[in-house]
Amino acid sequence: MESAASLNRLELLQVADAVAREKVIDRDIVLEAMEEAIQKAARAKYGHENDIRANIDRGTGEIRLIRVLEVVEAIENEATHITLAEALRQSPEAAVGDLLSEALPPIDFGRIAAQTAKQVIVQKVREAERERQFEEYKDRIGDVINGIVKRVEYGNVTVDLGKADAVVRRDELLSRESFRQGDRIRAYIFDVRREQRGPQIFLSRSHPQFMAKLFTQEVPEIYDGIIEIKAVARDPGSRAKIAVLSNDSSIDPVGACVGMRGSRVQAVVNELQGEKIDIIQWSPDQASFIVNALAPAEVAKVVLDEEASRIEVVVPDDQLSLAIGRRGQNVRLATQLSGWDIDILTEEEESNRRQAEFTERTDSFMKVLDVDETIAQLLTTEGFTSVEEIVNVEEIAEIEGFDEDIAEELVNRAQEYIRTFNAEMEEKRQALGVSDELVAIEALSGPMIVALGEAGVKVLDDLADLAGDELVSSEDGILKEFGLSLDEANDIIMGARAHWFAEEESSDDEESISEES
Repeated sequence: MESAASLNRLELLQVADAVAREKVIDRDIVLEAMEEAIQKAARAKYGHENDIRANIDRGTGEIRLIRVLEVVEAIENEATHITLAEALRQSPEAAVGDLLSEALPPIDFGRIAAQTAKQVIVQKVREAERERQFEEYKDRIGDVINGIVKRVEYGNVTVDLGKADAVVRRDELLSRESFRQGDRIRAYIFDVRREQRGPQIFLSRSHPQFMAKLFTQEVPEIYDGIIEIKAVARDPGSRAKIAVLSNDSSIDPVGACVGMRGSRVQAVVNELQGEKIDIIQWSPDQASFIVNALAPAEVAKVVLDEEASRIEVVVPDDQLSLAIGRRGQNVRLATQLSGWDIDILTEEEESNRRQAEFTERTDSFMKVLDVDETIAQLLTTEGFTSVEEIVNVEEIAEIEGFDEDIAEELVNRAQEYIRTFNAEMEEKRQALGVSDELVAIEALSGPMIVALGEAGVKVLDDLADLAGDELVSSEDGILKEFGLSLDEANDIIMGARAHWFAEEESSDDEESISEES
């Protein structure tokens, strides 16, 4: 009988070892699951109200069952409490609050108890396995991994990674790409999340960084840090652009990524199902970088607006379609790569637009300053764009064909026009009933105040209740004619809301004074 019991105890440890090895989890976790299962079965036999604990000896496999009782003065629960008098008979040193353990005889597992124990062990082992998988893969976000396709459901691919399963959602695959069970697949780990059904490992083949990692594997100079990948933009399965920079002046980054006869880039192209890749020299000079990014199109000139992160690119007429690309692909990828909004114009379009701007400004100066076309054209040619800029007599006198008397007269006329215009705006503002508090917002000009008043925005709260889009939307923005950016509009609105916060602070101060009183 003893030998049979010993055999059972040894078998218990052997099973724990086998499960731990198979699931790649700690042996103690398996034994703890077994202890919990035995406790559950023992409580089913002795009563669930009892505090029964099981312990498996890690060396011999012997199972010990104990019932834990708390020493109390007055018994409230007979299953878990024992009086001090009874406790002293068992242990002379017992005191109220102590926990006494009482040995229980081992139990024979019935069919139902064994089934319950098995379920508990399976559940605990599964939880431990999930935790191990999460811990192993959460630090591997950003890695490229190989696996075997396990199944394909509704276009989503489940991948067997060996120690865990991962999923490639349909929108993370390349277009026209299909996999079948048993196919090998290479993908990028872009997210690992804890979920109720276990850790979810999400893979992607369309992520921009997948291409960057493939280049890192193919180009030793990138792996060694000699060449840096500065930016990546992809239209998955169709075309991509990658910007690279060399930290060693003797190494050409583009040539290193292309490889001998294109061998390196071709290896990446093959993995990405023929996706065309433009490798571009990165430059800290944004204009140069954007010119490179628009390759293979040639660029005649660029005009940067740094505040709006916008760039105007002028190309020869025959390069327009190449610069824009099929369905706007080339300019879209260049925008993603650089982070700038890119407007593309032909030389003819730019010339026509500049001519229209020149004519418009000239006509404006003729009307506002009451001067002839020659003087208005000279002002426009010198770069003056509005009457507000005509303030410095010396600066205007330096224009060829002007003298100091003409310059003084122009400045006087400009100032007189501004005074008259501001007076008209003030009169309109008062007629519309726009409050003085609204006028006090520095970023709002007279015409803006009038535009707001005409739209029914007359006090601070009216403006504070608006969103930035309602001011600058190209369709129905109240101030759309004034060329404000969304950030500038939001700043104006925050200025209008400032009194809300001041009132809150004042209210808080009054409350604290009241409480102190």
